[in-house]
Amino acid sequence: MAYDPICGKKVTPVRETPSAEHKKRTYYFCSATCQHEFQRASERIKLQDAARAGALLTSGKVRWGLA
Repeated sequence: MAYDPICGKKVTPVRETPSAEHKKRTYYFCSATCQHEFQRASERIKLQDAARAGALLTSGKVRWGLA
């Protein structure tokens, strides 16, 4: 038994169950809508991580409030 990380509903993982992998972990969803929301959130997290890494590697002044 698994739980949908977006809405918290119980999900029984079967082959047809919507799923996504993030950081080498598989997440299962109750619907394609929850799967889509999870993918949007994970893309935002990836972009934020990339911005932080870029700010750390940039020489000179950095506006930390934007990174």
